[in-house]
Amino acid sequence: MESLYKIHQYLLENNHTSVRRQLMDEINWEDRLIGIKGSRGVGKTSFLFDYAKENFQPDDKQCLYVNLNNFYFTVKTIKDFANEFQMKGGKVLLIDQIFKYPEWWTELAYCYENFPDLKIIFTATSVIDFENSIYNLADKVSVYNLRGFSFREYLGLETGFQFSSFSLEDIQENHVEIASDICSIIRPLAHLDGYLQYGYYPFYLEKRNFSENLLKTMNMMLEVDVLNVNQMEQSYLPKIRKLYYLLSLLAPGNVNVSRLSHEIKTSRATVMNYIKYLKDARLINLLYPEEEVFPKKPAQVYVHNTNLVHISRQINGSDQTLRETFFYNQIHKDYKVNLGTKDTRFLVDSKYHFNVGDKIKGKFNPDVYYAIDGIETGERKVIPLWLFGFLY
Repeated sequence: MESLYKIHQYLLENNHTSVRRQLMDEINWEDRLIGIKGSRGVGKTSFLFDYAKENFQPDDKQCLYVNLNNFYFTVKTIKDFANEFQMKGGKVLLIDQIFKYPEWWTELAYCYENFPDLKIIFTATSVIDFENSIYNLADKVSVYNLRGFSFREYLGLETGFQFSSFSLEDIQENHVEIASDICSIIRPLAHLDGYLQYGYYPFYLEKRNFSENLLKTMNMMLEVDVLNVNQMEQSYLPKIRKLYYLLSLLAPGNVNVSRLSHEIKTSRATVMNYIKYLKDARLINLLYPEEEVFPKKPAQVYVHNTNLVHISRQINGSDQTLRETFFYNQIHKDYKVNLGTKDTRFLVDSKYHFNVGDKIKGKFNPDVYYAIDGIETGERKVIPLWLFGFLY
């Protein structure tokens, strides 16, 4: 165990936090079993380091970070390791890459029930469904979702200015004042194209080719996360990769399941299962009419975020696809998003109608909110599109 303490100390001393994630203040840290879900590349490991640095000194042995990729855990069980750790005075165990360990959920449940003085915080791929009965953790674990950078977080990194987030209601009611205050400090539109192209994933800060890194990350989502968690054979990978590409070309657009099943040479039921896997991996988003959910066919499919749009389609940053993808991605963290009526694109929380574009098309409708690209400030129900990047 001493070698693991040394690794923990080294990692904390050499982890340089770029931005404090808002999720840090949303978690109830009094809970004893906390899961941090997120897609590959959004910064889950760094989030664990940030928690440790905020609460413990690097050499404090009450807290320990371990990665289950370590070969040590091929012979050491989680429950035996946790028992040894807490017997030596350990209080907080940070476990990374939990899904790499066979039947990890049974051992976490054991730790929860038998080590009441031990807190365990672990990371998990977004593909894992904790409501699934096989995990038997629903009444024990508190699960939180870590997303990629919001436009607000990206601006903080790029400009050095830290801005507050706002609720949707704040933006609807006070957007003129909020936007004016922000624009008195920076020019958000000067940074929006950069965010749309590469700002969602924290690894854009690394000195590596972002496009190649993102492609590698996307393939790892499919090859490791989706196949591993869903116990799929490697031979099915080409089909699910092809399906993702076909969906990315459609997005935003209607989903013709019969045509897709013909294209990838599999059944309609399998296509729908694959679509769910892609959604769980946060490679795509699905848009349904109100009151409809999976397993019904979605009305529209979207690529999950604009960085993925650029990689998948290589389109221009001013494309309407990017505008709608940005809006959907930023708003659906805390709000329910459905297909709008025939005259609107999105219905939010079953009561707010939104259209997204670079201008108002047709007659102004006072019952609709307009998220408009290319403007710094708005008026009435015309809101700058960039401002929806301040929701988290």
